[in-house]
Amino acid sequence: MDNNKGPQKISDIFNIKKPTIKPPAYEWQDLALSIIKELPVPNFKRNSVFKICKENSREKIEKALNETKELCQSGERWKYFFKVIGDLGKESKQD
Repeated sequence: MDNNKGPQKISDIFNIKKPTIKPPAYEWQDLALSIIKELPVPNFKRNSVFKICKENSREKIEKALNETKELCQSGERWKYFFKVIGDLGKESKQD
C-alpha cells in the first residue's frame, strides 16, 4: 500500500510547481483564440484562423465575425466566417 502523507516540510509546499499558462504574445493571437472559441473551429482549421488574424486588420476581422454571427445562426459557422473574410479580401483589392 502506498501511504501518501503529503508534504513533510514547509519547504516542500513552496517547491511544488504549478503549471503556468502562457498568455498570447500578440494581440492578434488573442483575437484568433476568441474566434476559435466563439465559432467552434475544428482543430484542422485553427492554423488558418491564426493566419487570417495575423495578416488582416482587427477591424476587418471583427466585421467578418459580426457578419457571421448575424447571418449564420446554425450549422458550421466557422465555414461561413472563412467565406466572409475571403469576400472582404476581394472587396478591398478592388478599391
